[in-house]
This record gives sequence, C-alpha cells and structure tokens, in this order.
Amino acid sequence: MPADNLPQFIAYAKANQASMKYGSAGAGSAVQLSCVLLNAASGLSITHVPYRGSAPAMQDLIAGRIDYQCANVAPALGQIESHQVKAIALLSGHRTALVPDLQTAAEQGLKDFEATLWFALFLPKGTPAAIVQRLNAATIAAMNTPAVQERMNQIGADLVAPERRSSGYLGKLVESEIEKWAGPIKASGVTAD
Repeated sequence: MPADNLPQFIAYAKANQASMKYGSAGAGSAVQLSCVLLNAASGLSITHVPYRGSAPAMQDLIAGRIDYQCANVAPALGQIESHQVKAIALLSGHRTALVPDLQTAAEQGLKDFEATLWFALFLPKGTPAAIVQRLNAATIAAMNTPAVQERMNQIGADLVAPERRSSGYLGKLVESEIEKWAGPIKASGVTAD
C-alpha cells in the first residue's frame, strides 16, 4: 500500500477500487461494518472478502492477498509495531494510548467520522427505574476502580466518559447509531453469516 495517511489512501483507493479487496472477520462482523462505513464516507466501492476471523484476514493482508482491513487496534498491535502492516488511521473519535501518534480519520479530514465498537447493559422494557438506577450506579462504580481502568487500558479499550454514562444518553446514542449505520449497511447489501 503506497499510502501513508488517510487522504493518500482514499485517493489511491478511488483510482484503484476496481481491483482492490478488503478483508474482515466475516460477513456482518464489526470490522466489516467499520470498513463499510469508511468506504461509504470516502465514496469507495471495494470488494469485500470475508474470513473466518480477523487472524486469517490479517495473514492475507500481510501476504498481500487483500489490500486493507479495518482491524481492531489491540489485536493488530504486534503487526503494526513490527511493520508487517501499516496503520493509516484510527476510526475512533479520539487517539489511543496503544498507538499515540496515529491520527484519527476525523483528524485527517473525514469530519465527524467514527466507527467504533461500544458495549452497554440493556434491561427489559419496563424495568423499574430504581433497578435501572441501582445497576447504573454499580456499573459506574466498577468502571471507576483502578483495576478495571488498568485492564481497559491494557486491551486498548476506553471507558465511556462520565457525561455519557446515563440511561438517557444511551437511548439517544442507540438512535443516532441506527441512523448513522443503516444507510451504508443497506446500500452495501451486508448480511450476517
């Protein structure tokens, strides 16, 4: 891959998209969907090659059988540090301590772009507010412990910011994520394995 940054990658991909391929951990996987969103935001139409997991896709990326993948940073860190693969951009909204010099896609010109995995606790509709509040408080208390914070840093995961920890915020996030991802997923024809 001759590109060293995201604008160069997009220019190269636009000029060569008919022959390019990207790999993922499988059809409908989070890493495929991240590439789907990146491709849609960049105006690209690239052939997808699904694998049975991220490791086989990474092996084929290193071997040059695919051109790129939207891998999670922590599992790909060894290949990045050994220069077996070239990290072009973080698809998260902010940089990571694992690769502190790697710029985000937004920093490189893809404004308001973010394709990240996130996790939340969901309860059945109609769960009493007192139970929701108690579980929310217990979850926040656990997230604030040094042991949890250290482990999350080790695996390259970020804990959600304090202002984003309410059930009200989560409801709005879910709605905005559905809106953000629905169009590109539908347009790409993605289905889960």
